[in-house]
This record gives sequence, C-alpha cells and structure tokens, in this order.
Amino acid sequence: MTPSASPDALEISRNLRHLRVFLEVADAGSLTLAAERAHVSQPAVTQAINKLERQAGGDLFRRTRQGFFLTERGEVLALRVRRALARLDPALVEVSPRLRLTASAAQLHALIGVCEAENFTLAARKLGLAQPTVHRAVTQLEQEAARALFERTSFGIVPTRPCQALAQAARLAFSELDQADADLAEHDGREGGRVVVGALPLSRSVILPRALAEFRRRRPVQPITVHDGLYEDLLAGLRRGEIDFILGALRQPAPIADVRQEPLFEDRLAVLARRDHPLAGRRGLTMADLAGEGWVVTRRGVPSRDQFDAAFASRGLPAPERLLETGSILLMREILSASDDLGCISGVQAEAEVSKGLLARLDVAEDWPGRPIGLTLRRDWQPTRAQDELMALIRKHASEAAPR
Repeated sequence: MTPSASPDALEISRNLRHLRVFLEVADAGSLTLAAERAHVSQPAVTQAINKLERQAGGDLFRRTRQGFFLTERGEVLALRVRRALARLDPALVEVSPRLRLTASAAQLHALIGVCEAENFTLAARKLGLAQPTVHRAVTQLEQEAARALFERTSFGIVPTRPCQALAQAARLAFSELDQADADLAEHDGREGGRVVVGALPLSRSVILPRALAEFRRRRPVQPITVHDGLYEDLLAGLRRGEIDFILGALRQPAPIADVRQEPLFEDRLAVLARRDHPLAGRRGLTMADLAGEGWVVTRRGVPSRDQFDAAFASRGLPAPERLLETGSILLMREILSASDDLGCISGVQAEAEVSKGLLARLDVAEDWPGRPIGLTLRRDWQPTRAQDELMALIRKHASEAAPR
C-alpha cells in the first residue's frame, strides 16, 4: 500500500520538559520513580505522557503490573529524543548547568534567530514574533545562565562562542525531533517529514533527476525540497541540520571534521562547443590550441575550475583572458550555442548534452585527473527510511551514469 500524507499530520511537541519526563519513565519503568527523578509530581508525569501519546498517534508504553515498558512506537520516539538531548544538553551545561532544567524550546528558537540575524528586530520578523517576545526570551536565558550570551556593539549584537555553540546544538536537536515526526509517520504507514537535498551542478542535470523520478513513483506524496547554490552555502545548511545531504563534487580533503564524504564515482572534465563550431571536427586538439578561445567555466574555488586553470598553468600557457563564470549548465549551453565560446564541464554532464544533440564534445588530448563525485553528510546523522531510500536510488543512478 502506498503511504499517505495526512493533512492533519501529527507532530511531537518540542516541550523539552515533557520529552525529558518521557525518557525518565522509559528508563525507570515507573511513573513514581520518573516523577522523583524529574522533580515533578506524578500527575504532571501522567499528563506529559498522555499528551505525547496523543501527538505520537498511539501508546508509547505498555502499562503492566511490573511497570511501564516502551512500545515499538515508544522505541522510535525514544531513539530520536535521546539523540536530540545528547546534542543539546552538553551545550546547555557549558553555558550554565541550570539551563538544562529551565531552557525551553521557545527560548532556544529565539536564541537561534538572534544568533543568525544579530538583531532582535530582524530575528523577530523571521520568526513571526513580536520583538519584545524575542528580546524577553533571550533575556530570560541570560538571567538563568547568569551571564551574557551576546556582546552589544555599535553595529549590533554578536553571539559569544558558548552562545554560538548552543545555537548550533539546538538546531541539530530540533532537526532530530523533526526526524522523529518522520519516523513515527513511517511507523504508521504515512508520509511525514521532508527530504531536503543540497544539489551541486553535476547532480542537478544528470543523477538527481533520475533518482527523484524513481523515488516519486515509489513515494508519490513524500515532500522533497532541492536546494541548489554555492557549495559553501549548502555546507552551512547541512551542518545546521537544514539540509539532509549534498550531492556533487567532493572536496579533498573533507572541508570539516563534522561531515563525512561518500564517493560514488570519478568524473573527468570535457570541453564542449556548439555543434557547428569550427573546432568541432578537428582531432587531437591541445590546450595550447584552445588558450586564445573564449570560455564559459565555473567560478574560482570549485574543483573543476581548479583543474581548468591547472591545465594551462602546468604547461606554462597564459590563462585564458576571455572568461565567463557560471555554475548553470543551462546558461552555459545557451551561450555556447550562440557564440564561438567553449565550455569546460563535467564529463557526465557533457555526455548528457551531447547525447541530446545540444552541444558537441571536442577531441582534446588532455588527461584530466578524476574528480570524486558523491554524497556529503553530517558525520553522526541517522536518516529516516525515506531519506535512506532516496540515497539508495542516488547510488544506483550514479553507478549507471559513471564513465566506463
């Protein structure tokens, strides 16, 4: 049966106190012991569990004479809540041990917003809240912590280092709770959550469309978002938990320790031109033959551009003077089709353009080094089933698209 998307999708409360109580019951197997450990009344524990069960769509515990035991649904939620709090709590304690007991999700969302905007008014606008509400939430955190979380300057407010670490931990904790919603929906045969892909140029024109088309046939109502943009922006979104994974050219070495890279295949560059270009019929062209041509290439700092520049520099040739920089294959195609300019792009992308009769691949005697293409993921990320299925399809279509 095809999973369905409910217009009244369930969502677990971000009430951190309730989630902590839930784990206390799971660990203690008793409402009484959980109440003692959480320093709340037993009726408060019962109320928190009942509310979470309504939000989760069913029982989280089996009630027996021997105690409370997690159901399968409860295990699903407990796994994500433990991961969320394992992210959040060390950062809270680093600012002040008291915050682990007092900080609320609303306060942390306000903190994240102000960290990003470095301005209370802009943060409030982004969060859809009144400015005094955001200011009060941050002030309450500072009062509980007995320390400033922002430095006030003439240019705005700047988060301290512990504040930045807390905001990052809170982002990833909330991302885990988003994953919990998706896992619980999957448990009930519904579609939940959202798959968010960061797509670099090669993946957008070849691998990802094929994988998404097949994924859509399997899961027709699963929400999917594809973000394209500069690598640095996608990486920042990945590390904040806003993007699930990035597909495209890998960086050597990996850009930072909290991400990991999974190579799928090696790609090599190719030179393209319009089909009736004067050079289209020539054999054994060299980079020296092409040095004086106009070029459409990617921007500096991108691996393919580094290889393009090195192809001239390593032979003592002057760098081409007529360059147009773009990461858009569509723009490159249209410029090449309307001019004598040449394009230097991924060999896999080139094959897609040539096979459709849109451009011609020049016969250039250049031994381009291989570029690893693959997935970039957060190091300790645990995907939902839908995210895992899409990555499996990407691996499949990447294998099929790899140069032979």
